[in-house]
Amino acid sequence: MSLKKEAVRGVTWSAAQKWGVRLISFLVMLVLARLVLPESFGLVAYASVFTAFVGIFVDQGFSDAIVQFPSLDREHLDTAFWISLLTGTVLSVITFTAAGLIATVFKEPELIPILRWLSPIFILGGLSSVQRSLLRRELAFRSLTLRSLISTLSSGVVAVVMAFLGYGVWSLVAKLMVDAVVGVITLWQVSDWRPSFHISLKHFKDLFKFGINIVGGDFVDFLSVHSDDFLIGYFLGPVALGYYTLAYNLLIVLTDLLVSVPNIVAFPIFSKIQSEPLKLQSAFYQVTQLQSLMAFPIFLGVAVVAPEAVTVLYGIKWAASIPVVEVLMLIGIVRSASYFYSSIFRSSGKPSWRFGIYSITATLNVVGFLLVVKLGIVAVAISYVVVSYTLMPLYFYLIQKLVRVTLKSHLNQYAPALLSSLVMIGVVLVLKHFLGDDIPLTIRLAILVLAGVGAYLLSIRLIRPAIYGKMLELAQMALPKFILPQKKD
Repeated sequence: MSLKKEAVRGVTWSAAQKWGVRLISFLVMLVLARLVLPESFGLVAYASVFTAFVGIFVDQGFSDAIVQFPSLDREHLDTAFWISLLTGTVLSVITFTAAGLIATVFKEPELIPILRWLSPIFILGGLSSVQRSLLRRELAFRSLTLRSLISTLSSGVVAVVMAFLGYGVWSLVAKLMVDAVVGVITLWQVSDWRPSFHISLKHFKDLFKFGINIVGGDFVDFLSVHSDDFLIGYFLGPVALGYYTLAYNLLIVLTDLLVSVPNIVAFPIFSKIQSEPLKLQSAFYQVTQLQSLMAFPIFLGVAVVAPEAVTVLYGIKWAASIPVVEVLMLIGIVRSASYFYSSIFRSSGKPSWRFGIYSITATLNVVGFLLVVKLGIVAVAISYVVVSYTLMPLYFYLIQKLVRVTLKSHLNQYAPALLSSLVMIGVVLVLKHFLGDDIPLTIRLAILVLAGVGAYLLSIRLIRPAIYGKMLELAQMALPKFILPQKKD
């Protein structure tokens, strides 16, 4: 199978994983929301923020190193496994013993037993990181998808049953733990690698040298992503934070489904061809162009129909979130590019560059948020957008050193998607002007979406017919034969 077909199918399976997990989680949460008190969700949310933060340090960036290294020794894998397991065990013990102190910080004494029950989750993380990394390296995304769907479904069933039986907050705790346990068991079933005791200080240094920058990047990115929430909650209160969170969560969901999915596959693909400059350049151009064709119209389209979409999906009481959605969607354009830049940094053995630019981003975001937070949540969103676009020239300067792209040829990859998206926006705005207010909002939204999709696809076909054909070709590779007939090789 060609690398191109592997990449397309990898993206397809990764998309199935993201969408499947999102759908199952959404349905489970609909049931749990009717059976479990809001206070219980709040407690588990506090605990989840803590475990997500501590979880950054479990594998110490070794998993990305395993994917990126051109050649791997047995000692690399064994060293990564046992160090990760030891680190996870230490973090679990610390969490268990320091649960009282952590609960004091959050001012929630009921967190103590929850944190103690969740503390083994770091051990489970150490047990699964190497197997998961090897599957990513081998582009075995089908196995990773099945693992995620099985663990998500199993944990959802357990949580719903426990909630029906009246276990309240413990049904939510069980959901997290069952997901982790089933995930480990499934990974060990689908992976044929097993650890031995070939541990080496030399190989640890190799892993650590690469991984420390990955951990550093994840750490500052965590601070950058959550600093706006903290500052809005502190200065503007929970109501403003609620409006902002709804808009930001919409950005996160779209980024997760539209940008993160292909990026998951791009990293191991780039790593496989890191020593072939021309092939790496060609692959970079192709993935950035295809990514823009998918991401640009959706992010910009959501911004244009935000008043209708937010009202239909969440209700008129969330109207204050609409301007925040309109502003934050502009970040999606930047993310559709910068996420691939991050993959190039890692796959080319430059994780320190990723760490450095993430540190600059975090610093500018925090400073910007502090300067404007008292002006309101829209000002915070604008600050976020301004920082994101300001840093794009730096991203490009670094990419130019690794992939040898020119500014003109690079921007040309985005031109078809941007021009067609602008046509789409024009069509939607004209329709919004002529559609009467007496049309039900749901029907109005459906008309705008269908018209926008049609205008975008027609524009692509007229502006760049070859790209339109390439999109159909990739769809044929990705979708089952009974949906789109496959061309014969």
